[in-house]
Amino acid sequence: MIVVSDGHDPKTADLFSEETRNKKQETNNSQFSILNSQFLEIPKSQQGVARNRGVALATAPLVMFIGDDIFLEPHACEVHLKAHNQQPATSNQQSILGFTTWDPALGITPVMRWLEKSGWQFGYPLLKNYEHKPIPAHMQHRFTYTSHISLPTEVAKKYPFHEDVTLYGWEDIEWGSRLRDGGVPLIFEPDARALHHHHITLESSLKRMETLGQSAVRMGSLLLGFDRLPRGWKLLRYKISSMLPTMAGKHRRAFLSGMNKR
Repeated sequence: MIVVSDGHDPKTADLFSEETRNKKQETNNSQFSILNSQFLEIPKSQQGVARNRGVALATAPLVMFIGDDIFLEPHACEVHLKAHNQQPATSNQQSILGFTTWDPALGITPVMRWLEKSGWQFGYPLLKNYEHKPIPAHMQHRFTYTSHISLPTEVAKKYPFHEDVTLYGWEDIEWGSRLRDGGVPLIFEPDARALHHHHITLESSLKRMETLGQSAVRMGSLLLGFDRLPRGWKLLRYKISSMLPTMAGKHRRAFLSGMNKR
């Protein structure tokens, strides 16, 4: 287990301090009894930088990315391993996407349900026809969620995340586009389950959407082939729907607001 702390966090650092480890061994507390765990603290950067630093330390044949608010269910890792082992021996370059849903312990708000169904957070409803098999190449980059995905370590090292992207959002999709272009399929395994331990209100969701709009413009100027920025008729539809008092309208209005920021 490799834990990368993006910026100093005292509570996280304390969990992996030598003193804490010794205390847990003395009390036989197995809460953090994971062999070969490594803790790395880096200057505050961004998700992509943190992931790259973690991959650089990885020595196992497979690596799985999860976020700090993702709680894997007990058999999730086993399902990932089994899925990789079931692939043809001649093709060990596949990536495996696990299923993630909201953690009900935090309370699920209406906007959280909308985000899940609309695909603006996780678009799993769109993958119903691709369970246990590859997602079509033309759309797989939209689902390379690094909150819960595994792939061969050699592939992760071959396709690092961009480190010149400072705004939140879209780095997963850009990374997924390069995996797709490199011929690395993405297989959806819904039995590898995890909970997203993150409570979102309408206010915080709209703020996030504004950041995504700003980030999309920045990403589009940096990277050729970035296809998540609405243009032409799609942009016109965004503008029209943003006038509606619906959940989708409010979020598109926030997204357009972010796009117009400089």
